[in-house]
Amino acid sequence: MQPKGGLDVQPVIDWLIDAKPGRDPKEWLRLMCERMRQAGIRVDRVVIFVRPLHPNVVARAFYWLRDSPEVAEYEEGYGFLSTEAYLASPVPVVLATRRELRRRLLEPHTAMDFPVLHDLRKDGMTDYLVTPLEFLSGEVQVISFATRAAGGFGDAELNGIERIKPAMTRIMEIYALTRKASNILDAYLGRQAGEKVLQGRIQRGDMERIQAVIWFCDLRDSTPLAEAMGPGAFLAALNDYFECVLGPVLEREGEVLRFIGDAALAIFPLGDDPAGAAERAVHAARDALTRMHLLNERREKDGMAALGFGIGLHLGEVLYGNIGTRVRLEFTVVGAAANEAARIEALCKTLDVPLLVSREVASQVPADWKALGSHALRGVAKPIDLFTLS
Repeated sequence: MQPKGGLDVQPVIDWLIDAKPGRDPKEWLRLMCERMRQAGIRVDRVVIFVRPLHPNVVARAFYWLRDSPEVAEYEEGYGFLSTEAYLASPVPVVLATRRELRRRLLEPHTAMDFPVLHDLRKDGMTDYLVTPLEFLSGEVQVISFATRAAGGFGDAELNGIERIKPAMTRIMEIYALTRKASNILDAYLGRQAGEKVLQGRIQRGDMERIQAVIWFCDLRDSTPLAEAMGPGAFLAALNDYFECVLGPVLEREGEVLRFIGDAALAIFPLGDDPAGAAERAVHAARDALTRMHLLNERREKDGMAALGFGIGLHLGEVLYGNIGTRVRLEFTVVGAAANEAARIEALCKTLDVPLLVSREVASQVPADWKALGSHALRGVAKPIDLFTLS
């Protein structure tokens, strides 16, 4: 039986207004759906579809099902927008028109114009509502409601959903903005540095002393490569190179801090585990060498030149935080150890090896080290002992 008259959805609205900002979005969705049911809105399935600002993720969806204990979350890459699964769904229609779409699934003359409608009907759903959520920024996201109730949603339920939508939309926008800020900072500063900025570490000169393994890598002969390959092919090669040498850094909890043309600076903070940090850095370097070898094999098979590169690892104290002008800052590391890591990497070309590590790093990690002697670094008073992997 459909609810008659008005439903008291004010408790749901009050809860949304008072919702704690730190709550996990999946938990928030679950609690909201439960409160909607308590208010008399017989939802059995709610799906939120959002378009985040993210370099790798074009869509994120949250699924609440009444008979499932947890909210499911899915992410899709940029190719998803050209798939049949997306193009044949109601989502692009609602995004384009900014109008809600409803299908009463058991009525004989209902247009079954989206594949999802057949799936919903097989699952026992009787009514399906897809509606836009308009953010203050002008962005539009999408939420859908489905029910198994006999006769579908009643007028009182639809009115209740409409009354709840404004408060629901504002909470979703807060989550979206928080996630967007985190995504941007992770992509452009790195996860750890991004977290520090979000926590308020934003003043120039706001720095701390840390011990870290410093990673410096550089692509060899990039100028003639760029001239020979052309800008498009060179950019593709540069991205392949960075993926090979820095992917292992990120996979082992290192922090990529800067791209300096075709060079990059990263760190593995020691924290309470110096040997563990050094070991992760060395394993990342070993993995980078393997990936670059495979990349160069593919390039040579395709008639392209192999990419030369160098990786230098050093361990020492650096200042970690904000430097720059009053209006343009960078979160990075500075100090003698960082400069020495760059000088160590520069000797890779001289010594004709792709990897060099200082004694400070090698002494922390048991490995098949090959000693390459003591070498003077430009601008550094004392020579430094260098090693590579055998």
